Amino acid sequence: MDIRPAATLVLTRDTSEGLQVLLLQRTWEAVFMPGYFVFPGGAVDEQEPLGREHALGPADTEISQTMSVDEGGADYMLAAVRECFEEAGVLLALDEHGQPLGNNHPAHGDREAVFRGDMSLADLCQKHRLSIPLDRLAYLGHWVTPPGPPRRFDTRFFVTVAPEGQIASHDGVETIDHLWISPATALEEHRNGQRLLGLPTIRTLRVLSSFNTAEALMRYAHANPPESYPDQPWPALKKNEPVMLEPGAPAYDEAAKLDPEGEGTTRAEIIPGEPVEVAAGVVRLTAPNPGMMTGPGTNTYILGHERFTVLDPGPDDDVHIERILEFTGGEIEQVVVTHTHRDHSPATAALKARTGCRVYGLTAPAGVSQDQTFAPDSEPAHGDRIHCEAGTLKVLHTPGHASNHICYLLTEQQLLFSGDHIMQGSTVVINPPDGDMKAYLEALYDLLAEPIRYIAPAHGFLMGHPEAVIDYLITHRLAREHKVAKALKGLAPVTLADLTAKAYDDVPAAIHGVAARSALAHLLKLEADGRAIQQGEYWSTTDRI
Repeated sequence: MDIRPAATLVLTRDTSEGLQVLLLQRTWEAVFMPGYFVFPGGAVDEQEPLGREHALGPADTEISQTMSVDEGGADYMLAAVRECFEEAGVLLALDEHGQPLGNNHPAHGDREAVFRGDMSLADLCQKHRLSIPLDRLAYLGHWVTPPGPPRRFDTRFFVTVAPEGQIASHDGVETIDHLWISPATALEEHRNGQRLLGLPTIRTLRVLSSFNTAEALMRYAHANPPESYPDQPWPALKKNEPVMLEPGAPAYDEAAKLDPEGEGTTRAEIIPGEPVEVAAGVVRLTAPNPGMMTGPGTNTYILGHERFTVLDPGPDDDVHIERILEFTGGEIEQVVVTHTHRDHSPATAALKARTGCRVYGLTAPAGVSQDQTFAPDSEPAHGDRIHCEAGTLKVLHTPGHASNHICYLLTEQQLLFSGDHIMQGSTVVINPPDGDMKAYLEALYDLLAEPIRYIAPAHGFLMGHPEAVIDYLITHRLAREHKVAKALKGLAPVTLADLTAKAYDDVPAAIHGVAARSALAHLLKLEADGRAIQQGEYWSTTDRI
C-alpha cells in the first residue's frame, strides 16, 4: 500500500478562557476515521509546487531541511493552507497590500472551486493577487499511519494563528461539524467517551495543552521542530536470511535499538528458548507456548549479572523452567510476577523450590480460573520499589486485564515490563468480572504520566514510541465503546447477544461469543459512568448517553 504525503494545519486563537483550536468532524460515511474530530488537512496535491511562486518567507530548501526531507517541504505547507481553506473556509493569505484577508474577500467565493479541484491554490493566488505567508506557519509534528488502516498517510502537522475576521465553517461534504475548543477540554471529552479523536490528534492536543497563549505556542513550535519519524527500512535476520523491516513492522523498534548501526544482526523472529539481551542486564527468554492467545510465546525477562531476578517465569513447563535455571546457573534471588494467568506465574513454584528465591506479586483472586498455587512472599503496593542488579523496578498497579495485574518500570532505563496490560499485535482480553474496562483505561492513562522509552511486553518484541502505543490502545477501546453506546441507544432495551451482533458487526459471527465478553466489559464501564443501566437480561441507556 502506498503511503501518501499529507499535511494538517492546526488553527489556534486566544480567548478569555485561554487557547482554543479548531476541530472538524469527519462525515460518518468516510472510509477513514468516520465521525472523528480532526484538524483541517488532507493529501498533498501534485499541483502544490506551483504555489511556491506565491509563497512568502523561507525558501523550500530551508523548510525542507527543518522537516528532514530532501525537497518539497514548502509543498506540505501549501497543502495545509489549501486544505484548511477547503475544509474550514479559513484562508491564510495576504492581499496585494500585504494585509490578511477578511471574511468578505472575494477569494472566499472560489472555495468550492478549489474544493472540487477545478482551481489550484496557485490559480487562486494568481486570480486574486494573493500571497501565502509560510513564515506564519510552524512545523509541529510528524505522523505516519501504522499498518492496518485502509489508507496510510505520511502527515506533517503545522500550526498557525487563525486570521482575525474570518469565520470558520465546515464544508458539509467531508466534514459535517466544527467547533473551537480548548485542547484540555477536547482531551477530557475524549477520555469520557464523548468525542472521537485519532492518535495524531490526541498527541497534538497534548502538546497544545501546555500553552496558555497562541504566541507562546508559536515561539515554542518555531524553536523546537519535531524529530523525524523513522521512515527507512532496517536490516535484520529471519530464518538466518537477511530481511528488511519496514517501519511499523513488529520487530522494527527492537532491531533499531539493538542494532543502531544497521548491520543486520538482530532477529526478526522470536525463537523460544533463545536468549536475547534487550537492554543492559535484561535478557528475554520466551517460553515454548505459542498460540492464538500467547502469540510467539510468553516472555520471561531475566534481570541481573550474577544474582538474577526473574520476571514472569511463565507456565509450568519443564523445558522452560530448566532453561531459566541453566541460564541463571540457579542463582535466582527473586521472582517478580505481573499477574496470575496460567502462562505467567505457575513456574514460580518450581523456581522457589529449587532456589529458595523470594517471590513478589499479588495472589490470584478467589473464584476465578487463575493460578491459585501462586504464593508470594511479598505483595507490593503501587509505587513500591524492588531493587535488583539491573536497577530499580517501580511497581505500577494496572488492573483491567486482571484485577491483580502489575507493570514494572525499570527506572534507570525507562523500560516498562507491561505483562499483558500492553501486548504487541493485538488488544488484550477484558473478561468480566475480574476484567474491568474502566480500570484498564484508567491504568493506561496513568502510564502516560510515567517516563517510558520502551515497552517490553509479555508477548512480542520491544516496542518504541510508548506514548503512541498507549494512545492507540485507548483510542481503539473508546472507538469501540462509542459503537457500543450508539448501538445501545438505537436498540434499547436490548440483550447482550443482540447488542453484540450490532456493535461487533465488523468481526466474524463465529467469534461473537468472545466478542460478547468484550461488549459486556464496555457496558459495565458505561454503567459505572452513569450512561447505561441493566434490568434483568436487558440493557438500556440513561439520559447521559
